[in-house]
Amino acid sequence: MLESLGNALKKGFDKIAGAIFVDKKTIETIVKDLQRALIQADVNIHLVKELGDRIKKAAEDEKIKGVERKEHLIKLLHDEILNLLGNEKHELSVQKDKQTKIMLIGLYGAGKTTTIAKLSLYYQKRGFKVAMLGLDVHRPAATDQLEQLGEQTKIQVFTNKTEKNPIRIYNEYKPELDNFDLIIIDTAGRHSLDKELVSEIKTLTKTIKPDYKLLTIQADIGQAAKTQASEFQKAADINGVIITRMDSTAKAGGALTACNETKAPVYFIGTGEKMNDFESFNPKSFISRLLGLGDLEGLLEKVQSATDEKSQKKLKEKLEKGSFNLRDLQEQLKSMSGMGSLSKIAEMIPGLGKAKIPDNLLGTQEDKMKKWQHAINSMTEEEINNPEILEKQTTRLGRIAKGSGTSTSDIRQLLKQYKLLKEMTQGGEISDFDPSQGLSQKQMMKLAKKFGKKMRI
Repeated sequence: MLESLGNALKKGFDKIAGAIFVDKKTIETIVKDLQRALIQADVNIHLVKELGDRIKKAAEDEKIKGVERKEHLIKLLHDEILNLLGNEKHELSVQKDKQTKIMLIGLYGAGKTTTIAKLSLYYQKRGFKVAMLGLDVHRPAATDQLEQLGEQTKIQVFTNKTEKNPIRIYNEYKPELDNFDLIIIDTAGRHSLDKELVSEIKTLTKTIKPDYKLLTIQADIGQAAKTQASEFQKAADINGVIITRMDSTAKAGGALTACNETKAPVYFIGTGEKMNDFESFNPKSFISRLLGLGDLEGLLEKVQSATDEKSQKKLKEKLEKGSFNLRDLQEQLKSMSGMGSLSKIAEMIPGLGKAKIPDNLLGTQEDKMKKWQHAINSMTEEEINNPEILEKQTTRLGRIAKGSGTSTSDIRQLLKQYKLLKEMTQGGEISDFDPSQGLSQKQMMKLAKKFGKKMRI
Protein backbone atom coordinates (compact mmCIF):
# COMPACT_ATOMS: atom_id res chain seq x y z
CA MET A 1 0.00 0.00 0.00
CA LEU A 2 1.66 3.23 -1.26
CA GLU A 3 5.07 1.61 -0.82
CA SER A 4 6.84 3.85 -3.35
CA LEU A 5 5.53 6.98 -1.60
CA GLY A 6 6.80 5.70 1.76
CA ASN A 7 10.20 4.94 0.26
CA ALA A 8 10.41 8.40 -1.39
CA LEU A 9 9.57 10.11 1.90
CA LYS A 10 12.14 8.09 3.86
CA LYS A 11 14.75 8.74 1.18
CA GLY A 12 13.99 12.49 1.25
CA PHE A 13 14.24 12.69 5.04
CA ASP A 14 17.53 10.76 5.03
CA LYS A 15 19.00 12.99 2.31
CA ILE A 16 18.17 16.18 4.20
CA ALA A 17 19.41 14.81 7.53
CA GLY A 18 22.65 13.46 6.01
CA ALA A 19 23.53 16.41 3.77
CA ILE A 20 26.32 18.75 4.90
CA PHE A 21 24.69 21.55 2.91
CA VAL A 22 21.06 21.49 1.80
CA ASP A 23 21.68 23.01 -1.62
CA LYS A 24 19.38 23.60 -4.57
CA LYS A 25 20.43 20.36 -6.31
CA THR A 26 19.62 18.23 -3.21
CA ILE A 27 16.16 19.81 -2.93
CA GLU A 28 15.52 19.32 -6.66
CA THR A 29 16.32 15.60 -6.37
CA ILE A 30 14.13 15.15 -3.27
CA VAL A 31 11.19 17.01 -4.83
CA LYS A 32 11.44 15.02 -8.09
CA ASP A 33 11.49 11.68 -6.22
CA LEU A 34 8.54 12.72 -4.09
CA GLN A 35 6.54 14.04 -7.04
CA ARG A 36 7.17 10.83 -9.00
CA ALA A 37 5.95 8.72 -6.05
CA LEU A 38 2.85 10.90 -5.56
CA ILE A 39 1.93 10.61 -9.25
CA GLN A 40 2.40 6.82 -9.04
CA ALA A 41 0.02 6.87 -6.07
CA ASP A 42 -2.47 8.63 -8.41
CA VAL A 43 -2.45 11.98 -6.60
CA ASN A 44 -3.72 14.90 -8.73
CA ILE A 45 -0.87 16.29 -10.82
CA HIS A 46 -1.76 19.94 -10.02
CA LEU A 47 -1.60 19.18 -6.28
CA VAL A 48 1.76 17.47 -6.83
CA LYS A 49 3.14 20.51 -8.67
CA GLU A 50 1.88 22.92 -5.98
CA LEU A 51 3.46 20.82 -3.24
CA GLY A 52 6.82 20.76 -5.09
CA ASP A 53 6.75 24.54 -5.60
CA ARG A 54 6.05 25.18 -1.90
CA ILE A 55 8.95 22.95 -0.79
CA LYS A 56 11.36 24.59 -3.26
CA LYS A 57 10.30 28.07 -2.14
CA ALA A 58 10.80 27.19 1.52
CA ALA A 59 14.22 25.68 0.74
CA GLU A 60 15.33 28.94 -0.84
CA ASP A 61 14.45 30.99 2.24
CA GLU A 62 17.79 32.49 3.23
CA LYS A 63 16.56 33.48 6.70
CA ILE A 64 16.70 29.83 7.85
CA LYS A 65 20.28 28.63 8.44
CA GLY A 66 22.21 25.49 9.48
CA VAL A 67 20.55 22.78 11.59
CA GLU A 68 17.37 24.86 11.83
CA ARG A 69 17.18 24.74 8.04
CA LYS A 70 17.29 20.93 7.99
CA GLU A 71 14.69 20.61 10.73
CA HIS A 72 12.47 23.13 8.99
CA LEU A 73 12.62 21.26 5.66
CA ILE A 74 11.96 17.84 7.24
CA LYS A 75 8.95 19.26 9.09
CA LEU A 76 7.75 20.99 5.92
CA LEU A 77 8.01 17.75 3.91
CA HIS A 78 6.02 15.89 6.60
CA ASP A 79 3.40 18.63 6.96
CA GLU A 80 2.84 18.96 3.20
CA ILE A 81 2.04 15.23 2.88
CA LEU A 82 -0.15 15.45 5.99
CA ASN A 83 -2.00 18.38 4.45
CA LEU A 84 -2.65 16.32 1.32
CA LEU A 85 -4.19 13.53 3.42
CA GLY A 86 -6.38 15.73 5.61
CA ASN A 87 -4.32 16.78 8.67
CA GLU A 88 -6.56 15.57 11.48
CA LYS A 89 -8.37 12.39 12.50
CA HIS A 90 -12.18 12.57 12.27
CA GLU A 91 -14.29 10.47 14.62
CA LEU A 92 -17.99 9.62 14.71
CA SER A 93 -19.79 10.70 17.86
CA VAL A 94 -21.23 7.36 19.00
CA GLN A 95 -22.47 7.03 22.59
CA LYS A 96 -23.89 4.13 24.58
CA ASP A 97 -26.57 6.23 26.29
CA LYS A 98 -27.90 7.73 23.05
CA GLN A 99 -28.91 5.77 19.93
CA THR A 100 -26.94 6.54 16.76
CA LYS A 101 -28.02 5.68 13.21
CA ILE A 102 -25.41 5.40 10.46
CA MET A 103 -26.61 5.02 6.89
CA LEU A 104 -24.13 3.78 4.29
CA ILE A 105 -24.65 4.77 0.67
CA GLY A 106 -22.65 4.18 -2.49
CA LEU A 107 -22.53 2.77 -6.01
CA TYR A 108 -22.40 -0.90 -7.01
CA GLY A 109 -19.06 -2.63 -6.43
CA ALA A 110 -17.81 -0.39 -3.62
CA GLY A 111 -18.09 -3.15 -0.99
CA LYS A 112 -20.84 -1.38 0.94
CA THR A 113 -22.55 -4.45 2.45
CA THR A 114 -19.26 -6.00 3.63
CA THR A 115 -18.23 -2.61 5.05
CA ILE A 116 -21.49 -2.47 7.05
CA ALA A 117 -20.54 -5.76 8.73
CA LYS A 118 -16.97 -4.53 9.38
CA LEU A 119 -18.22 -1.25 10.86
CA SER A 120 -20.77 -3.10 13.01
CA LEU A 121 -18.10 -5.48 14.32
CA TYR A 122 -15.76 -2.53 15.00
CA TYR A 123 -18.31 -1.01 17.39
CA GLN A 124 -19.58 -4.29 18.81
CA LYS A 125 -16.03 -5.09 19.99
CA ARG A 126 -16.07 -1.74 21.79
CA GLY A 127 -19.10 -2.73 23.85
CA PHE A 128 -21.92 -1.25 21.76
CA LYS A 129 -25.16 -3.14 21.15
CA VAL A 130 -25.26 -3.07 17.34
CA ALA A 131 -27.88 -4.03 14.74
CA MET A 132 -27.64 -4.16 10.95
CA LEU A 133 -30.70 -3.15 8.93
CA GLY A 134 -30.98 -4.26 5.28
CA LEU A 135 -32.83 -1.72 3.11
CA ASP A 136 -31.30 -2.69 -0.25
CA VAL A 137 -34.44 -4.00 -1.97
CA HIS A 138 -33.01 -3.89 -5.51
CA ARG A 139 -30.00 -6.23 -5.44
CA PRO A 140 -31.35 -9.80 -5.07
CA ALA A 141 -28.36 -11.15 -3.11
CA ALA A 142 -28.06 -8.15 -0.74
CA THR A 143 -30.27 -9.56 2.05
CA ASP A 144 -28.64 -13.02 1.83
CA GLN A 145 -25.18 -11.48 2.02
CA LEU A 146 -26.10 -9.33 5.04
CA GLU A 147 -27.65 -12.32 6.84
CA GLN A 148 -24.52 -14.42 6.19
CA LEU A 149 -22.31 -11.63 7.51
CA GLY A 150 -24.57 -11.33 10.55
CA GLU A 151 -24.08 -15.03 11.32
CA GLN A 152 -20.34 -14.71 10.83
CA THR A 153 -20.01 -11.70 13.17
CA LYS A 154 -22.83 -12.74 15.57
CA ILE A 155 -24.56 -9.39 15.05
CA GLN A 156 -28.36 -9.01 14.88
CA VAL A 157 -29.65 -8.46 11.32
CA PHE A 158 -33.08 -7.16 10.31
CA THR A 159 -34.16 -7.90 6.71
CA ASN A 160 -37.32 -8.68 4.74
CA LYS A 161 -36.87 -10.60 1.48
CA THR A 162 -40.44 -10.16 0.22
CA GLU A 163 -41.00 -6.45 0.92
CA LYS A 164 -39.81 -4.09 -1.85
CA ASN A 165 -40.44 -0.81 -0.01
CA PRO A 166 -37.48 0.12 2.26
CA ILE A 167 -39.60 2.53 4.33
CA ARG A 168 -42.03 -0.26 5.22
CA ILE A 169 -39.12 -2.51 6.26
CA TYR A 170 -37.79 0.25 8.53
CA ASN A 171 -41.21 0.87 10.11
CA GLU A 172 -41.74 -2.88 10.57
CA TYR A 173 -38.61 -3.23 12.72
CA LYS A 174 -38.57 0.23 14.35
CA PRO A 175 -39.86 -0.95 17.78
CA GLU A 176 -37.16 -3.66 17.96
CA LEU A 177 -34.44 -1.30 16.75
CA ASP A 178 -35.10 1.00 19.70
CA ASN A 179 -33.29 -1.58 21.90
CA PHE A 180 -29.93 -1.00 20.21
CA ASP A 181 -27.19 1.62 20.78
CA LEU A 182 -26.18 1.70 17.14
CA ILE A 183 -28.10 0.96 13.93
CA ILE A 184 -26.06 0.56 10.74
CA ILE A 185 -28.18 0.70 7.61
CA ASP A 186 -27.52 -0.86 4.20
CA THR A 187 -29.10 1.00 1.29
CA ALA A 188 -29.46 0.27 -2.43
CA GLY A 189 -26.64 1.04 -4.83
CA ARG A 190 -26.72 1.96 -8.53
CA HIS A 191 -24.28 2.00 -11.41
CA SER A 192 -24.32 5.81 -11.20
CA LEU A 193 -25.76 8.58 -9.04
CA ASP A 194 -29.05 8.90 -10.94
CA LYS A 195 -32.28 10.73 -10.01
CA GLU A 196 -33.86 7.52 -8.72
CA LEU A 197 -31.03 6.87 -6.25
CA VAL A 198 -31.00 10.50 -5.05
CA SER A 199 -34.77 10.38 -4.53
CA GLU A 200 -34.53 7.13 -2.54
CA ILE A 201 -31.72 8.48 -0.32
CA LYS A 202 -33.71 11.68 0.38
CA THR A 203 -36.86 9.69 1.26
CA LEU A 204 -34.93 7.39 3.61
CA THR A 205 -33.20 10.38 5.21
CA LYS A 206 -36.53 12.12 5.86
CA THR A 207 -38.02 9.02 7.52
CA ILE A 208 -35.03 7.51 9.34
CA LYS A 209 -33.22 10.77 10.24
CA PRO A 210 -29.75 9.15 10.32
CA ASP A 211 -27.05 10.84 12.41
CA TYR A 212 -24.50 10.07 9.70
CA LYS A 213 -24.62 9.34 5.98
CA LEU A 214 -21.30 7.82 4.93
CA LEU A 215 -20.29 7.24 1.33
CA THR A 216 -18.44 4.00 0.57
CA ILE A 217 -15.80 4.37 -2.15
CA GLN A 218 -13.27 1.79 -3.35
CA ALA A 219 -9.63 2.97 -3.37
CA ASP A 220 -8.98 1.68 -6.88
CA ILE A 221 -11.04 4.47 -8.48
CA GLY A 222 -8.24 6.87 -7.49
CA GLN A 223 -8.82 10.53 -8.41
CA ALA A 224 -12.37 9.74 -9.60
CA ALA A 225 -13.21 9.68 -5.88
CA LYS A 226 -13.23 13.49 -6.00
CA THR A 227 -16.10 13.60 -8.51
CA GLN A 228 -18.03 10.88 -6.70
CA ALA A 229 -17.62 12.49 -3.26
CA SER A 230 -18.59 15.94 -4.63
CA GLU A 231 -21.69 14.62 -6.39
CA PHE A 232 -22.88 12.70 -3.32
CA GLN A 233 -22.22 15.76 -1.13
CA LYS A 234 -24.41 17.97 -3.30
CA ALA A 235 -27.17 15.43 -3.93
CA ALA A 236 -27.30 13.45 -0.67
CA ASP A 237 -25.55 15.70 1.88
CA ILE A 238 -23.05 13.05 3.05
CA ASN A 239 -21.06 13.51 6.28
CA GLY A 240 -17.93 11.66 5.18
CA VAL A 241 -16.36 8.69 3.46
CA ILE A 242 -15.22 5.11 4.08
CA ILE A 243 -12.56 3.91 1.61
CA THR A 244 -12.39 0.18 0.88
CA ARG A 245 -9.69 -1.99 -0.79
CA MET A 246 -6.81 0.12 0.50
CA ASP A 247 -4.59 -2.97 0.47
CA SER A 248 -4.91 -3.90 -3.19
CA THR A 249 -4.28 -0.79 -5.26
CA ALA A 250 -1.61 1.74 -6.15
CA LYS A 251 -4.35 4.38 -6.55
CA ALA A 252 -5.09 4.67 -2.83
CA GLY A 253 -3.24 7.99 -2.60
CA GLY A 254 -5.52 9.41 -5.29
CA ALA A 255 -8.67 8.36 -3.41
CA LEU A 256 -7.43 9.71 -0.05
CA THR A 257 -6.26 13.08 -1.37
CA ALA A 258 -9.33 13.47 -3.61
CA CYS A 259 -11.67 13.09 -0.63
CA ASN A 260 -9.64 15.65 1.31
CA GLU A 261 -9.96 18.10 -1.60
CA THR A 262 -13.76 17.88 -1.40
CA LYS A 263 -13.66 18.41 2.40
CA ALA A 264 -15.36 15.01 2.83
CA PRO A 265 -13.49 13.53 5.81
CA VAL A 266 -12.35 9.90 5.58
CA TYR A 267 -13.52 8.18 8.77
CA PHE A 268 -12.48 4.58 8.10
CA ILE A 269 -10.41 2.51 5.66
CA GLY A 270 -10.77 -1.17 4.72
CA THR A 271 -7.35 -2.82 4.56
CA GLY A 272 -8.10 -6.45 3.63
CA GLU A 273 -10.70 -9.18 3.21
CA LYS A 274 -11.02 -10.25 6.86
CA MET A 275 -13.71 -8.70 9.06
CA ASN A 276 -11.05 -7.14 11.30
CA ASP A 277 -9.16 -5.59 8.36
CA PHE A 278 -10.83 -2.27 9.10
CA GLU A 279 -9.54 0.77 10.97
CA SER A 280 -10.26 4.41 11.68
CA PHE A 281 -8.27 6.71 9.40
CA ASN A 282 -5.67 8.83 11.16
CA PRO A 283 -3.49 10.85 8.71
CA LYS A 284 -0.61 11.26 11.20
CA SER A 285 -0.49 7.53 12.00
CA PHE A 286 -0.82 6.75 8.30
CA ILE A 287 2.30 8.80 7.49
CA SER A 288 4.11 7.28 10.45
CA ARG A 289 3.44 3.83 8.98
CA LEU A 290 4.55 4.99 5.51
CA LEU A 291 7.85 6.07 7.07
CA GLY A 292 8.27 2.72 8.83
CA LEU A 293 7.90 4.36 12.25
CA GLY A 294 4.96 2.22 13.33
CA ASP A 295 1.49 3.08 14.60
CA LEU A 296 0.85 2.05 18.20
CA GLU A 297 -2.59 3.69 18.28
CA GLY A 298 -3.64 1.65 15.24
CA LEU A 299 -2.17 -1.51 16.75
CA LEU A 300 -4.17 -1.09 19.97
CA GLU A 301 -7.24 -0.47 17.82
CA LYS A 302 -6.60 -3.78 16.07
CA VAL A 303 -6.29 -5.54 19.44
CA GLN A 304 -9.67 -4.07 20.45
CA SER A 305 -11.21 -5.14 17.14
CA ALA A 306 -9.97 -8.70 17.57
CA THR A 307 -11.04 -9.14 21.20
CA ASP A 308 -14.31 -7.99 22.75
CA GLU A 309 -14.58 -6.34 26.19
CA LYS A 310 -15.89 -9.51 27.92
CA SER A 311 -12.96 -11.60 26.66
CA GLN A 312 -10.50 -8.91 27.73
CA LYS A 313 -11.97 -8.80 31.24
CA LYS A 314 -12.01 -12.61 31.52
CA LEU A 315 -8.36 -12.83 30.43
CA LYS A 316 -7.32 -10.15 32.92
CA GLU A 317 -9.01 -12.05 35.78
CA LYS A 318 -7.29 -15.29 34.75
CA LEU A 319 -3.91 -13.59 34.54
CA GLU A 320 -4.40 -12.12 38.02
CA LYS A 321 -5.38 -15.51 39.50
CA GLY A 322 -2.57 -17.33 37.68
CA SER A 323 -5.09 -19.81 36.24
CA PHE A 324 -4.07 -19.19 32.63
CA ASN A 325 -4.25 -22.52 30.69
CA LEU A 326 -3.70 -23.72 27.12
CA ARG A 327 -7.31 -22.98 26.15
CA ASP A 328 -6.72 -19.33 27.10
CA LEU A 329 -3.54 -19.34 25.05
CA GLN A 330 -5.52 -20.77 22.13
CA GLU A 331 -8.05 -17.92 22.41
CA GLN A 332 -5.18 -15.42 22.25
CA LEU A 333 -3.80 -17.16 19.15
CA LYS A 334 -7.25 -16.91 17.52
CA SER A 335 -7.37 -13.20 18.42
CA MET A 336 -3.97 -12.68 16.81
CA SER A 337 -5.24 -14.39 13.66
CA GLY A 338 -8.22 -12.03 13.71
CA MET A 339 -5.88 -9.04 13.76
CA GLY A 340 -4.64 -9.89 10.27
CA SER A 341 -1.30 -11.05 8.90
CA LEU A 342 1.87 -10.66 10.94
CA SER A 343 3.32 -8.45 8.20
CA LYS A 344 0.46 -5.94 8.76
CA ILE A 345 0.96 -6.07 12.51
CA ALA A 346 4.74 -5.62 12.08
CA GLU A 347 4.12 -2.41 10.10
CA MET A 348 2.43 -0.92 13.18
CA ILE A 349 5.18 -1.71 15.68
CA PRO A 350 7.72 1.13 16.00
CA GLY A 351 11.08 -0.10 14.72
CA LEU A 352 9.73 -3.21 13.00
CA GLY A 353 8.20 -1.17 10.19
CA LYS A 354 11.72 -0.22 9.04
CA ALA A 355 13.18 -3.67 9.64
CA LYS A 356 13.64 -5.90 6.63
CA ILE A 357 11.78 -8.94 7.92
CA PRO A 358 11.54 -11.60 5.18
CA ASP A 359 7.93 -12.40 4.19
CA ASN A 360 8.68 -16.14 4.36
CA LEU A 361 9.78 -15.74 8.01
CA LEU A 362 6.50 -14.03 8.95
CA GLY A 363 4.61 -16.72 7.03
CA THR A 364 6.47 -19.39 9.03
CA GLN A 365 5.37 -17.78 12.31
CA GLU A 366 1.73 -17.74 11.15
CA ASP A 367 1.95 -21.43 10.20
CA LYS A 368 3.45 -22.19 13.60
CA MET A 369 0.56 -20.49 15.43
CA LYS A 370 -1.94 -22.48 13.34
CA LYS A 371 -0.13 -25.71 14.25
CA TRP A 372 -0.30 -24.78 17.94
CA GLN A 373 -4.05 -24.32 17.69
CA HIS A 374 -4.46 -27.73 16.00
CA ALA A 375 -2.30 -29.33 18.72
CA ILE A 376 -4.46 -27.85 21.51
CA ASN A 377 -7.60 -29.15 19.77
CA SER A 378 -6.10 -32.69 19.90
CA MET A 379 -5.50 -32.58 23.66
CA THR A 380 -7.74 -33.88 26.44
CA GLU A 381 -9.30 -31.44 28.91
CA GLU A 382 -6.86 -32.69 31.55
CA GLU A 383 -3.91 -31.85 29.30
CA ILE A 384 -5.32 -28.41 28.44
CA ASN A 385 -5.90 -27.50 32.08
CA ASN A 386 -2.62 -29.04 33.34
CA PRO A 387 -0.06 -28.85 30.50
CA GLU A 388 2.68 -29.78 32.98
CA ILE A 389 1.67 -33.48 32.71
CA LEU A 390 2.85 -33.45 29.08
CA GLU A 391 6.40 -32.90 30.30
CA LYS A 392 6.11 -35.67 32.88
CA GLN A 393 4.41 -38.14 30.52
CA THR A 394 6.13 -37.48 27.20
CA THR A 395 4.36 -40.43 25.48
CA ARG A 396 1.33 -38.16 25.23
CA LEU A 397 3.23 -35.86 22.85
CA GLY A 398 3.31 -38.50 20.10
CA ARG A 399 -0.44 -39.07 20.33
CA ILE A 400 -1.19 -35.32 20.14
CA ALA A 401 1.26 -34.81 17.24
CA LYS A 402 -0.33 -37.66 15.27
CA GLY A 403 -3.86 -36.42 15.93
CA SER A 404 -3.11 -32.82 14.97
CA GLY A 405 -0.77 -33.32 12.00
CA THR A 406 2.07 -31.62 13.87
CA SER A 407 5.40 -32.77 15.30
CA THR A 408 6.47 -33.32 18.91
CA SER A 409 8.91 -30.43 18.33
CA ASP A 410 5.96 -28.10 17.53
CA ILE A 411 4.25 -29.13 20.77
CA ARG A 412 7.40 -28.61 22.83
CA GLN A 413 7.69 -25.07 21.39
CA LEU A 414 4.04 -24.45 22.34
CA LEU A 415 4.70 -25.62 25.91
CA LYS A 416 7.79 -23.39 26.09
CA GLN A 417 5.71 -20.31 25.17
CA TYR A 418 2.99 -21.34 27.64
CA LYS A 419 5.54 -21.69 30.46
CA LEU A 420 6.98 -18.26 29.64
CA LEU A 421 3.53 -16.63 29.86
CA LYS A 422 2.84 -18.54 33.08
CA GLU A 423 6.13 -17.30 34.56
CA MET A 424 5.23 -13.74 33.58
CA THR A 425 1.83 -13.88 35.32
CA GLN A 426 3.10 -15.64 38.46
CA GLY A 427 5.95 -13.15 38.71
CA GLY A 428 3.38 -10.39 39.09
CA GLU A 429 4.91 -8.44 36.22
CA ILE A 430 1.53 -7.80 34.63
CA SER A 431 -0.87 -7.96 37.55
CA ASP A 432 -2.27 -4.59 36.50
CA PHE A 433 -2.23 -5.43 32.79
CA ASP A 434 -5.34 -4.31 30.87
CA PRO A 435 -5.51 -5.98 27.41
CA SER A 436 -7.60 -3.11 26.04
CA GLN A 437 -4.94 -0.54 27.03
CA GLY A 438 -1.75 -2.49 26.40
CA LEU A 439 1.37 -2.39 28.56
CA SER A 440 2.80 0.82 29.95
CA GLN A 441 6.29 1.87 28.85
CA LYS A 442 7.63 0.95 32.29
CA GLN A 443 6.07 -2.53 32.13
CA MET A 444 7.39 -3.08 28.60
CA MET A 445 10.95 -2.12 29.62
CA LYS A 446 10.74 -4.39 32.65
CA LEU A 447 9.47 -7.32 30.63
CA ALA A 448 11.97 -6.74 27.83
CA LYS A 449 14.82 -6.82 30.36
CA LYS A 450 13.54 -9.94 32.10
CA PHE A 451 12.26 -11.97 29.17
CA GLY A 452 13.96 -10.48 26.12
CA LYS A 453 16.37 -13.36 25.70
CA LYS A 454 13.73 -16.01 26.38
CA MET A 455 10.92 -14.92 24.05
CA ARG A 456 11.30 -16.70 20.73
CA ILE A 457 8.34 -17.59 18.53
